[in-house]
Amino acid sequence: MTVLVRSDAMTDSDSQLPEWLIPPAGGFTADDLDHFPQLPAHTELLDGSLVFVSPQASFHPLMVSLLEHGLRSSAPDDVRVRREMSVVLGRRQRPEPDIIVIRDTADLGPDTTAYQAADVLLAVEVVSPDSEIRDRERKPQLYAQAGIPHFWRIEREAEPTAYIHARDPRTGEYTIIDVHRGAFKVDVPFPVEIDLNEIHKL
Repeated sequence: MTVLVRSDAMTDSDSQLPEWLIPPAGGFTADDLDHFPQLPAHTELLDGSLVFVSPQASFHPLMVSLLEHGLRSSAPDDVRVRREMSVVLGRRQRPEPDIIVIRDTADLGPDTTAYQAADVLLAVEVVSPDSEIRDRERKPQLYAQAGIPHFWRIEREAEPTAYIHARDPRTGEYTIIDVHRGAFKVDVPFPVEIDLNEIHKL
């Protein structure tokens, strides 16, 4: 994982960076990501800083595929499941959850590059070694502040484990409402049953 910080932290050695990659005063904005075709795939924006994703171990894409299939096969007609699409949470916040569930009215067609937080019902992060702090702390905090009602965090433990969070409207923060190892069934944001151990068959 590489983070390109805001310009007030830049040094003389950073002058070797391409000009387009040097952050402006105050950091990058969510709109900037659509104007830099040179950016690597899956670049995120957190707190005005660009975050570049490191190569992933096979657990991560396989688990994302498993979750995508499970959610998509159970999704009602009024929602859509999207994989690795960024979400605009604010002017300087545009992370890319591994999976999101959105309202069908939010899908603007094949040219869509990001969704708005108000249209997201569920955000899912599969934790990787290079993103542990972001996936466990900062990104859930931002998702909750933006009003996303549900968050799942998937951990690679002795048995794949799902930490199911719901946003408390009184505090604006997530609370863990359940922890599932292996197979689990939930009713929100819609009824779905997924066996995380199926990853071993992929």
